[in-house]
Amino acid sequence: MTEVNKKYRLTSMEEPTDEMLHELMEDVAKSARESSAKAAAELQRRLSETAHIIASRRSQRKALAND
Repeated sequence: MTEVNKKYRLTSMEEPTDEMLHELMEDVAKSARESSAKAAAELQRRLSETAHIIASRRSQRKALAND
């Protein structure tokens, strides 16, 4: 959290300066990028895990079919 976020709250009665708004929006954008990157990494992890489970089950079925 930047100094601007600490000093200004959106519920404040005073209007933020353009600089404050710019910095607030940069902070929001940074947070959104970080959140999106975490979500993408989690999606990739889950897809990998699912692919591994599917491959494992297919090989088990193949082994059973060969018996």
